[in-house]
Amino acid sequence: MTWTLLSPALAVRCCGTFGPGQCARDNRRSLVSSGNCTASRARRTNQRHSGTKTRALCFHGHVDDKLSTLTTTLDAASDRMRSGRHAADRIWPTGFGALDPAIGGGLRSGSLVLLAGPAGLGKTTFALQVCRNVVRLGRPILYFSYEHEAEDLLAKLVSLEAGELDDSDQARLSAIQEAFDALEGGTIEQRLDGVPYANQALGVVRDYSPLLFVHRSTGSSTGLAAIRDAAEAVQRESGVMPLIVVDYLQKVHVPHAPAEEEERSTVVVEGLKDLAIDLSAPVLAVVAADKVGMEPGRRMRLNHLRGSSALAYEADIVMVLNSKFDIVARHHLTYDLGNAERFREWAVVTVEKNRFGRSLELEYRKRFDQGRFETTGRRISEQLVDERVFME
Repeated sequence: MTWTLLSPALAVRCCGTFGPGQCARDNRRSLVSSGNCTASRARRTNQRHSGTKTRALCFHGHVDDKLSTLTTTLDAASDRMRSGRHAADRIWPTGFGALDPAIGGGLRSGSLVLLAGPAGLGKTTFALQVCRNVVRLGRPILYFSYEHEAEDLLAKLVSLEAGELDDSDQARLSAIQEAFDALEGGTIEQRLDGVPYANQALGVVRDYSPLLFVHRSTGSSTGLAAIRDAAEAVQRESGVMPLIVVDYLQKVHVPHAPAEEEERSTVVVEGLKDLAIDLSAPVLAVVAADKVGMEPGRRMRLNHLRGSSALAYEADIVMVLNSKFDIVARHHLTYDLGNAERFREWAVVTVEKNRFGRSLELEYRKRFDQGRFETTGRRISEQLVDERVFME
């Protein structure tokens, strides 16, 4: 199994050292390793007064490093504040306006965020744009791509950057992809020379490419252990635990997988949540819709995530993408025919679950011709429905 440091040359391959299960630790979230485990009351009292860290002892003498008192947490928080380490170090802004304030500033270390939506609504585009916004802040990204080659993601990023630079709207993802796929030889710069703003965009991508790691993942081999091993390798390389992006959750390999997809999804989502907590890293996972959620004209909701109900329970934040045209109430289309075309240009991001705030609905303009969304979001003002047909 290999992982790639995303660079324009795309020829830099790091050695494939991430065998499934290698260096994998027990990723179960548990406070105690034995039902009879308890801390020594005398030691706890003495340590409370002395300020030393409380450690939990089981009756059989085993020390469980995952068990601590709230006093330990208070001491650690006090040490962090005294040393000047800001809480912002634990928050990874998505770069999408109106979204970050609603979810507590961004993606939080230790949290699991799910991004869902029907096919073709831009889930990968949204996730990749979050990665781009984070990496431009100088923080590492580890992107597990189960469906896209690293070169395809590179083309999307170049197009995104060109679109940001191009006020004339001449930059197009299709032109950049054609340059990548052209049969004639030449460097990447030479191939992109005829595409407006493409080489300037390539320079921007080149600047942050050392911090964007792409893991070419497969559903037959890339499981939770491989995700953990790769994340720890990126931490050793960059000195910082990365934002982990999984595209997408239902493709994560489960050894000795149960026959039912619901059981497999439960294993994966619980494992990703445990991974986020164990590594103190945010995990953003793209999630597929079930058959009902993919029906035309239907609004995808939390209950349309494909697989287990554990998806909704384990996640800290669940965001669902929908086409604005599909989910506005019918009267908005009936009395202003021009709305139909305008609404097709917008996607609605519904924060269906939010442990760090309240649920809300935001809209962002789609620029899929440039491989991006416009990040200036706003609260949606129109009435939305679960189905296209609006019932009074």
